[in-house]
Amino acid sequence: MVAVFAGADSEGTSARPGLPPSPPSALTPKNVPLGARPLAHWAPVLAATAARERPADPTLVAEVPTRTPEGTTNIVLVTGGAARRAGKLWVHVRLPALPEDAHGWVPRSALGGYNPVRTRLVVDRTRLAATLFRDKRRVFRARVGIGAPGTTTPGGDFYVRNRLEKYQSPFYGPIAFGTSARSTEVSDWPAGGFVGIHGTNQPDLIPGRISHGCIRLSNPDILRLARLMPVGTLVTVL
Repeated sequence: MVAVFAGADSEGTSARPGLPPSPPSALTPKNVPLGARPLAHWAPVLAATAARERPADPTLVAEVPTRTPEGTTNIVLVTGGAARRAGKLWVHVRLPALPEDAHGWVPRSALGGYNPVRTRLVVDRTRLAATLFRDKRRVFRARVGIGAPGTTTPGGDFYVRNRLEKYQSPFYGPIAFGTSARSTEVSDWPAGGFVGIHGTNQPDLIPGRISHGCIRLSNPDILRLARLMPVGTLVTVL
């Protein structure tokens, strides 16, 4: 998905489901190999809904809209749990919400087809490096800039939920990725509070602790990464 916006710096019940067949989706990654068992699945949100603590439970975890703050189709990471309650199939998903490991149950009917995830980006905040794995094989590595003291990049497990191009500001470089990671502090991200992965017009600052929480790569490196990392990729920040 592509969006245009101006930049500024600024228990649960669990069962192994048979994953429903994945109908064609405009968001389906095209550049991941078939054959290996996927790390996870993601699905687009087709109908606005609310995630709940348990299937059909009135306790809400978070609202789940169809669009992201950047104007792209919202996606959730499907963790593998499924249950039928009150005549409805519910699935367990990871959410782009605080706390960083927010999970909840949503109606299966609110989601589109499942899409396999075979890539993981590992960001090492000590070594200031990002490594992309596909089917456990390293396919990319680059030095990065991360959050400065006081605006640190949060650690944890997240996922890439959109790809954004054509910025009106060179601050973000030619391509950027929005993630499900949320910062309790400020963030470089225009949507506010989210952690992005993007290029930069100040490559001389990389590697370093330089950002307001986002992960910065040189423009050549973000272009290389963009050829290898589809939407839905798992992101682990160490």
